[in-house]
Amino acid sequence: MGPLDAFWHLVNFAAPALGVAALAAVLTKLLWRKALAARPLRQLWAVSAAAGLGALVLGWVLFGRDGRMATYALLVFSCAGALWWRGFVAKPR
Repeated sequence: MGPLDAFWHLVNFAAPALGVAALAAVLTKLLWRKALAARPLRQLWAVSAAAGLGALVLGWVLFGRDGRMATYALLVFSCAGALWWRGFVAKPR
C-alpha cells in the first residue's frame, strides 16, 4: 500500500465520526439554541468528533476490523454523550 492509499484509508476511517459529529453538533445547536448560546459550534463539534473517533478506534481494537454495527452504535452514543456533557454538564469557560 502506498502513501496515498494509506491516506485515503485513514480519511475513510475517520469520515463517519466527523460526519456524525458535524450533523449532531448542528442539530444540537439548533434545538437548544438558548441553552447553548455560550457554546461555540466548533467546540461542540470538536468534542463530539473526538468522542466519535475514540469510539471507532475502540471498536476497531475490540472487533479486529472496522465497520461493525456495534461500533457505529457506540459512535452515535459517544457523540451524543459528549455533546450532552459539554453542552449541559461542564461549566462554560
